[in-house]
Amino acid sequence: MATSTTVSNTENLMKYMKLDQKGAILAEYVWIDGTNGVRTKTKTLYKPVKDYTELPEWNFDGSSTAQAPGDNSDVYIRPCAIFPDPFRGGDNILVMTETWDPDGTPNKFNYRHEAVRLMDANAKHEPWFGLEQEYTILDADGWPYGWPKGGYPAPQGPYYCGVGTGKVFCRDIVEAHYKACLYAGIKISGTNAEVMPSQWEFQVGPCEGIELGDHLWMARFLLYRVAEEFGARITIEPKPIKGDWNGTGLHTNVSTAEMRREGGMKAIEEACKKLGERHEEHIAVYGEGNAERMTGENETASIDKYNYAVADRGASIRIPRQCAQEGKGYFEDRRPASNADPYRITAIMMETMFGGMEGVDISKAEKQ
Repeated sequence: MATSTTVSNTENLMKYMKLDQKGAILAEYVWIDGTNGVRTKTKTLYKPVKDYTELPEWNFDGSSTAQAPGDNSDVYIRPCAIFPDPFRGGDNILVMTETWDPDGTPNKFNYRHEAVRLMDANAKHEPWFGLEQEYTILDADGWPYGWPKGGYPAPQGPYYCGVGTGKVFCRDIVEAHYKACLYAGIKISGTNAEVMPSQWEFQVGPCEGIELGDHLWMARFLLYRVAEEFGARITIEPKPIKGDWNGTGLHTNVSTAEMRREGGMKAIEEACKKLGERHEEHIAVYGEGNAERMTGENETASIDKYNYAVADRGASIRIPRQCAQEGKGYFEDRRPASNADPYRITAIMMETMFGGMEGVDISKAEKQ
């Protein structure tokens, strides 16, 4: 794989991974930091865990993760979901957590808390989400893996869903990530090579309500962690390579009970109209650097305009042709950037379709 300065010797490591843990369980607590990344730390437990409610709250130094000042640095992490650990196996677990401040309020980067409130308040609509996470694999120097050093490969065309040397790069990372997600119980539904070489996509869903955010964030953690073992880097920057190269998005598929019923196209069109009325509010939470990606070229709509259409990948919202023919189903919001927070995407979707809640303002660009 990639040339890396990271020292890793799998053969030596495996001798230790096989050692008896003497009944102890390792719980890897995962949280979202103040830079839209993931951080982790490991806690030893002394009995198997079946539900996240059995786990203790923990804390970390928020001044080192851009989540708290140095003179009041404790940030607390509260478990909210657990997954089997594909790296350590056995009864060891991965723990998705929320971040909370010492005064008992959600940390300003805890977008899950408000998303849960909106999901619970609108549970009767049975919202299903499926997100398509695009990403780019880089070498140790930060250049797309497999590209000529300081240069460019042949133009886009043969790489999308490609097969064969020179058409796809780093499939071993993709396969390892897929299997790790399946082991962990992530609802990963597929993967494929994307339009730009070294650009890939995996899909998570359909998931109902808050489950989508939990599963996508954990899938991101697994991707970073797998790539680490191969000496490669992952970027979810929306436009990693300037010029006539596709950017990376987080296309968001949405369906409610009303949309899945006979005649559901009416509910789909009503939702599309509501989304248009809050276009700017959605763009504000759809990721940083999205203007470089949403230019109206390379299968994107213009960031300054809104429209919806059937089977149009250049529209803000695409209604699949099959759904239009059947008169029910779902729609795809193609505006979110690859680095957008799935909690914020799904929360503002609920807020726009079904109305807001007192004390909840998902459309704020940044919490104060």
